[in-house]
Amino acid sequence: MAKGIWAFAEQTGGELRKVSFEVVSTARKIADQLGEEVVAVLCGSGVEGLAGELAKYGADKVIVVEDAKLANYNSGAYVAVVADLIKANQPKALLLSNTSLGKDLAPRVAERAKAAYAADVIDAAVDGGKITFVRPIYAGKALAKVTAKSETVIASLRPKVFAATENAKAGAVEKATASISDADMRAVVKEVQKAAGGKVELTEADIIVSGGRGVGSAENFKIIEDLADALGAAVGASRAVVDAGWKSHSYQVGQTGKVVSPTLFIAAGISGSMQHLAGMGSSKFIVAINKDPEANIFKVADYGIQEDLFKVVPNITEEVKKA
Repeated sequence: MAKGIWAFAEQTGGELRKVSFEVVSTARKIADQLGEEVVAVLCGSGVEGLAGELAKYGADKVIVVEDAKLANYNSGAYVAVVADLIKANQPKALLLSNTSLGKDLAPRVAERAKAAYAADVIDAAVDGGKITFVRPIYAGKALAKVTAKSETVIASLRPKVFAATENAKAGAVEKATASISDADMRAVVKEVQKAAGGKVELTEADIIVSGGRGVGSAENFKIIEDLADALGAAVGASRAVVDAGWKSHSYQVGQTGKVVSPTLFIAAGISGSMQHLAGMGSSKFIVAINKDPEANIFKVADYGIQEDLFKVVPNITEEVKKA
């Protein structure tokens, strides 16, 4: 019989990502309603010392799997390790974050472990002893409420939607051995090149300033970046901007880019296509700046400024710097 609520903890370069605390906290909330324990899974090389941080957010136990092959994320190796743990222990649920890593790992583990899978979850609750997940469908135009028919369900949670809440537990460390075959290692990471430092990652940002076609050119994007710097925010872009070559795909917010849920999302010169709204519609506060009164972005904005962004954005930047 399935038992326990599990949480996969993401780490990069020996540091836990913020989304790991969101996932463990959510697992704790669900487990408390079901009377289950929370087990965090931590994979990597030399990462055992991170277990205590997961305990702060509600992990009763932390399974640590260390191997040189797990030092950097490798799809085949990580799938083999996590799927073996799931098949051997049969938890009620395994929660991950819907990051690029989670999007790759979760469905592969679900297939290998013959478990149900719910992607991009924005809410989770216990109803009649079963876990119910809510996820957007049809580019965010509708919400689906789903429960699993299988004993184990795997769910990836949208980053920044679930709160990371400290709730200290024992966090007892249990070491597991990695069983990774040559067949699992279809690709090997030879080198990791990090982007220039000092930039806030989109999916973990509390504030995002995003520019659209209305910015006009790659050179003009500096006014978006200046406001983001003043606010300590991340810079985002619409698909039109990326398609025009003004920004790389790593900046793209939307259904075909990154799905974000910041506390504040400032959209400058963005019309508000359906695919873009699907990627940022769950932001807590949306401020739209657009000179077109019919722009679709105003339909979802909490605050709208109908004006030329080149008049508005620099003034906001100056006021933020003064403050």
